Amino acid sequence: MPEPKINPIRETDDEARSLAHGLLSEARFGALAVRELDSGIPHVSRIALGRDLTGQPLTLISDLAAHTRALKADPICSLLIGEPGERGDPLTHPRMTLICQAEFLPRDMEGFDALRAHYLSQYPKAQLYVDFADFNFTRLRVKRADLNGGFGKAFQLSPEDLGLS
Repeated sequence: MPEPKINPIRETDDEARSLAHGLLSEARFGALAVRELDSGIPHVSRIALGRDLTGQPLTLISDLAAHTRALKADPICSLLIGEPGERGDPLTHPRMTLICQAEFLPRDMEGFDALRAHYLSQYPKAQLYVDFADFNFTRLRVKRADLNGGFGKAFQLSPEDLGLS
């Protein structure tokens, strides 16, 4: 008789939502995973991470970056946030993978100046390059999230769970 399959994903509860909200609000950078254009091989880059005016993850990236070219060809990506603490096993610290769709935001869109000011309030040093022609604001619209709160604490969350509907 085959062994019963155990589902490691727990029912999403308020504690999981709170942990996920904290990870998302505190993240200042993340590991962005895309597929390389020619090979389809996964490619990971560290990016600065802010929020747009609705709370969605937002980054400012250059057209010269390999991950930008990959996102323009295939906007589906993953973003890992959450850092290990100073002590203990890194696998016991919470982290979350966001499954996203990249949206490149044109400079002539309504509300661009407010978005630019909001981002610069989070990253003042970006003032040095925010207006370079090859830099774009890119919203990473969350489609779902996989939260690992530590050993035995796996959850799947919706954008609504994250307050991003």
